[in-house]
Amino acid sequence: MDKVLITRVIPENGIEILKDEFDVIVNKEDRNLTKSELAELSKDVFGIVSMVSDKIDGEILEDAKNLRIIANYGVGINNVDISSATEKRVFFTNTPDVLTQATAELGFSLILACARRIPQADRFTRNGEFKGVNPVLFLGKELYGSTLGIVGMGRIGAAVARMAHFGFDMNVVYYNRTKSDREKLVGARRVELEYLLKESDVVIVCAPLNEDSKYMLGKNEFSLMKDDAIFVNIGRGEIVDTNSLIEKAQSSKDFVVGLDVYENEPNFDRRLLELDNCVMLPHIGSATHKTRMKMAEIACMNVLKVKRGECPDFVVNGGELCRAKD
Repeated sequence: MDKVLITRVIPENGIEILKDEFDVIVNKEDRNLTKSELAELSKDVFGIVSMVSDKIDGEILEDAKNLRIIANYGVGINNVDISSATEKRVFFTNTPDVLTQATAELGFSLILACARRIPQADRFTRNGEFKGVNPVLFLGKELYGSTLGIVGMGRIGAAVARMAHFGFDMNVVYYNRTKSDREKLVGARRVELEYLLKESDVVIVCAPLNEDSKYMLGKNEFSLMKDDAIFVNIGRGEIVDTNSLIEKAQSSKDFVVGLDVYENEPNFDRRLLELDNCVMLPHIGSATHKTRMKMAEIACMNVLKVKRGECPDFVVNGGELCRAKD
């Protein structure tokens, strides 16, 4: 029986899809596999259901002689050497669309948490420091009528824009390499990055990681932002130069940061923990029951489809490989 490796525990509905036709190997430890572990376990498997944190490079692909599909449990695609996978005729799929709303809601939750100082107020109350109404206690920022700048106007960015425009009457601007066909639907206007950073009261990063976006926000970009701005990243950690972000947050206590993604996850820069003006989450953008179960279904069904000789859904390198199967 062919084997499938699942690199972290996923919802059981995904495993149910596979178990009748595959020997399913699941990493049940609460940690990522090391590169050597991933390489060893991949050697004789038909498919890998991978996390976006699993780095599957050409070396691993070279030794995975029986591998036919890598099904990413997530929308990101920068963790796999796509050219090597295509050369080896290994399908590479992801799970877009299904996690758009959940991730956008999480992003806007971070904006609200930063604006109204919710984590700090929660700790204050739990620590027994609440002594009654105080007119100057935890004064925050109102979002209504302010300007939101979105870096990356894809599906998730557009969903955030819709919440901001229709829910809070925010003025929405965005930066994208190309004009988004969604802008009129969500009341957004495309601007240059410099303008966005200077004028926005809230900046949220929703962009994917690629050669153009890697470290696109550094010292110069943070210097352009308002000293009392809110900065949220739900895209990828490597889009932001963490050292420059920390310097900005240290220099202005009114500059508030919300993060769900980090450079070198999970080994993020521990100086972030020392910032009182920083809200930190453990990469839970898509973490709703509905979304995570649908992601498991899509990823595992794609493995099953390849086993049955079908072209999988959401195949990143499918242009060449799927045509070859037609």
